[in-house]
Amino acid sequence: MSKSGKMTNFEKFATAITKGIGSITSIIVHTILFVSAFISVLMGLIPFEEMMLILTTIVSLEAIYLSLFIQMSVNMNSQTIEEVSEDLGEIQEDMAEMTEDVEEIQKDIDEIQEDVGEISEDVDEIQKDVDEIQENVEEISEDVDEMTEDEKVEEKAAVDHERTLATIQSDLRKLMEDIEKLKK
Repeated sequence: MSKSGKMTNFEKFATAITKGIGSITSIIVHTILFVSAFISVLMGLIPFEEMMLILTTIVSLEAIYLSLFIQMSVNMNSQTIEEVSEDLGEIQEDMAEMTEDVEEIQKDIDEIQEDVGEISEDVDEIQKDVDEIQENVEEISEDVDEMTEDEKVEEKAAVDHERTLATIQSDLRKLMEDIEKLKK
């Protein structure tokens, strides 16, 4: 085959002859020719020695050319096998790389699951803190009713601060719930 991977006209011709020689048609044609040669001798058309000389020469030349055509086919098949072997090697390398990538992704997933677990624990702790803050806010509200105006202003600022913290913790809880949903 040429370097471009296409067969030349001569290679196509040689391949066709090689395929043709191995066919049933070829066996029938050769059988007819050999039988005809011996019938010509029996009918007295050609002397036996001449027929054997011609037949032997033709068969020898045919054998030489057939061996050349067959060797050419073997060489083309060997080249094709080498190319397929190279392709298989590349595929195996790609598969090995993909396997490594999958293993790395699995490790990353495991790490993410661990992180989500830790975040979930943190959210639980934050929720406890939020509950405590809510209790404190309620207690402070009760205390505020009993305080003077200045004390109420200071206490209102503290309550606002506590509410802000409670809102932040609530938002964190919602974030954790979203993370849990993403995890699933």
